[in-house]
Order: sequence, then C-alpha cells, then structure tokens
Amino acid sequence: QVQLVESGGGLVQAGGSLRLSCAASGRTFSSYDMGWFRQAPGKEREFVARITWSGAGTYYADSVKGRFTISRDNAKNTVYLQMNNLKPEDTAVYYCAADRRYSGAPYYQSNRYDYWGQGTQVAVSS
Repeated sequence: QVQLVESGGGLVQAGGSLRLSCAASGRTFSSYDMGWFRQAPGKEREFVARITWSGAGTYYADSVKGRFTISRDNAKNTVYLQMNNLKPEDTAVYYCAADRRYSGAPYYQSNRYDYWGQGTQVAVSS
C-alpha cells in the first residue's frame, strides 16, 4: 500500500509563499497521477491541482490558477505544490493524493484518488 507524507505547511502573511512537498512510498509512483486537495474549516474538501504520471499535463482550480504550480520528481517519488501570492482564503489543510488511473471519476473529485496523506496545515493571515 502506498504511503503519502505531506510537509511544508505553516503560517504566512497574505502575499507570501509556501512550497508543499509530498513524499510517496512504493515503486510505482511514476505510474500515478497526483493531486492536491484542501479543506478549509466548515467547508468541503476541494480540488486544488493535478499532475499526470509523466508530468506532461497539469490542471488547476480556477481559484489558484496563476498562483500555484504543481510539479513532480519521479526519481525522488515526490510531488510539490508551489504556492505564491497566498490569500487568507487559501487557509486550509492540504492533502496529497495518488490516482492509480483506474477510476473514471472526474479528476477534480476526491473519489478518483486511491491513496491520501494525513495533510499539512496552511494558514494565511490578513
């Protein structure tokens, strides 16, 4: 079973930046599409970004497009989320997720993904 561990969260002021990392176990990491989701207090979990197995394709929620960048390093079994120009509404627990690409669910739905990390807290002050 694949294990995912997020890191890099913290408290920053509006306009600041953070870089989240997600380290994955297993030998088949390079075959997985990877995603980032977030869940703010009192809200449902929402899609943030996705990257295909090869890194050739990336997808972003409208709310973060132009500010966040997802990337991956398959040699290190790691996916990243660079977050720039952070806003208070970005405050949430951020989760890394792995997709084995067997599901037909849309990429922005949580139930497409097979493995989840424990999350890392991002807090953005006004």
